[in-house]
Order: sequence, then C-alpha cells, then structure tokens
Amino acid sequence: MLEKIKQLDQEWFLTINGYHSSFWDPIMVAISDRLFWIPFYLILAAYLIYRHRRQSILMFLAIGLALLAADGISSRFIKPYFARLRPCHDATLSETINIVGGCGGKFGFLSSHAANTFAIAMLFALMLPDRYRYFKIFAFIWAVAISYSRVYLGVHFPGDVLGGAVLGIVLGLIFGFLFRKLLVRHPYFTR
Repeated sequence: MLEKIKQLDQEWFLTINGYHSSFWDPIMVAISDRLFWIPFYLILAAYLIYRHRRQSILMFLAIGLALLAADGISSRFIKPYFARLRPCHDATLSETINIVGGCGGKFGFLSSHAANTFAIAMLFALMLPDRYRYFKIFAFIWAVAISYSRVYLGVHFPGDVLGGAVLGIVLGLIFGFLFRKLLVRHPYFTR
C-alpha cells in the first residue's frame, strides 16, 4: 500500500513538474521566494496594527509562535526522521524532472513552505472577523499557490506539500484557539 502511494505521489509530481514554460518559470520562482512577499507582509502588518491596535499584539504573537512551531517541527524533526529525498536530489528522477531556481536541502518531507503558509492562513481564518471572508479565502489561495510552486519547481513531491498543509492547519487551529482564549481572558487586548 505504501509503495502504491509513493508511486502515485511520484506520478502526480512528474505531471505537475512537467508543465513548464518560459512564462511560468519566473512567476513560480517569485511565488516560492520568501523575500518576494516582504512588501505584502509589511503592508499587512501595518494594516493589522492600524485596524486592530492592541489585538494585533496577540495576532503577531500567535503568528510568530505558529511559524516557529511549523518550521521547527517540519525542518528539525519530520524531515530528518523520514529522510525522504527531495525530487531534485533523487537520482532516479534526475533525467525526467525540471529544476527551476535551485534545489534546497536534501530532504523534502514535509514542506516547510506549506506548513508555514497554511498555519498563517488558518490563523487568519480564526483570528479575523467574518467581514474579512475574502481575505481569508485569499490567504488559503496564497498558501495553495506557494505549495503548488514547490512541486512545479521540482523541490517537493505533492505528498510533501500535503503533509506540510496538514501540519500547518493543525498548528493554525491550536494557536488560533490559544489566541481566542487569551482575548477572552485579557480584555486589555480587545480595546
């Protein structure tokens, strides 16, 4: 059963990774690059501070802790434990894959990019009021786009990003729950 899942994962990877074009390659590199998103993060942080004042302190705390947990668990525990090679480091795939923009570390399961972005998307879904529903949808589309770019670029199997997404959502739920508990217990942050 496990071999069948690995084979299916590899087939999906080869299909997604095979859709390359000179138009999409630089776009996917940019989407996957953490530095590309810095202006967006700065604008978002400024808006959260302006709009949510004191509550933004707890928001940033929840986001920071979720990112530390997602990145730490994926990079320091899960990747070394499973030791699954990234597709770009797998010698059996070297002839068939397109690597765009470098390869990254040796192991790929599970994707830290996916874990981090899905943790943030889940946190926004829980922290922000319902009037931000379109932003919440955008946050998940953003997480999916970054995760997809990792497969497109040849650095992760679909199973890597799916595992990262699950970890991120679980951590987002945990830290979102803690965020809500702190808001209830400390009315200072709701003023």
